[in-house]
Amino acid sequence: MSTAAPRPGPPHRADRTDHTGRTDRTGGGVETTPLDEGADTDRIGDRDLTRWPSAGGQVVLRGAHAVSPWLSPARLWAAVLGLGLVLDALLVVVGAWLYRTVVEGDGVDAVDHPVLQAAVDHRTPDLTAVAQVVSDVADVVGMTLLALATAVVLALVRRRWTPFVLVVTAMLGSVALTVAGKVVVGRSRPPLADAVPPYETSASFPSGHTLNATVFVGVVVYVVLRHLAARWARVLVVVAAVAFALAVGASRVYLGHHWLTDVLVAYLLGLLWVGFVVTGHRLYLTLRRHPPARARPGS
Repeated sequence: MSTAAPRPGPPHRADRTDHTGRTDRTGGGVETTPLDEGADTDRIGDRDLTRWPSAGGQVVLRGAHAVSPWLSPARLWAAVLGLGLVLDALLVVVGAWLYRTVVEGDGVDAVDHPVLQAAVDHRTPDLTAVAQVVSDVADVVGMTLLALATAVVLALVRRRWTPFVLVVTAMLGSVALTVAGKVVVGRSRPPLADAVPPYETSASFPSGHTLNATVFVGVVVYVVLRHLAARWARVLVVVAAVAFALAVGASRVYLGHHWLTDVLVAYLLGLLWVGFVVTGHRLYLTLRRHPPARARPGS
């Protein structure tokens, strides 16, 4: 009597383990964590975020591999954020020194005063109303509510904590840099006679509205682009983000609440900080997907 061959069972996905022994449940990477949504989000278009083909990228990756025996991917991300805050703080100190040097030499008149005067000369009721709305959206209350709402919505849509952690972390760093800059530099705002009420009394450097808006749109763009397949959609998101950040900075000068250099330095600080947040997160993903050979079991 012939024996029937056993019926094949349903196909199953083989589990993988990373160098820490965690089981892969995502079909292409280690299990998800508050900083890792799965391997399907490792790309922006054709760009694999866990690959570092440029010369500078290779230097960064070698540095990450060098410290990997002592720092887990999560601790490395935290270390990169700490380095970013330190470098941004040094930039604030350099900015303070340059400001004092420029003021003592009356060089500030060559840039800030003419731009402010041009803004005053071109004010209209309609433009002023628009500028005030844009500025209000980016103030402490408006930006806090916008950032929290965006973080929660992105987290709910993805059903992952990663968007929330990235947005909140980036914004907390932005607020810290804003406060540090105002304390260290202590620059006076433009004269009240040239400003549109309500007036502000905190230090002028850097523009907190501009810095926070830059960091907000920068980290949101990074989070969103990893989930958009269409090129036109990615371009639209980037254009909208840049337009918002530029509008916030322009509104602060137009309303006479900041000097132009306050805004320009705020853009620089914000972009640098976003760069560290994104780089740190990419290194986190890279070491989870492609751990150094010496860190693998049995090596």
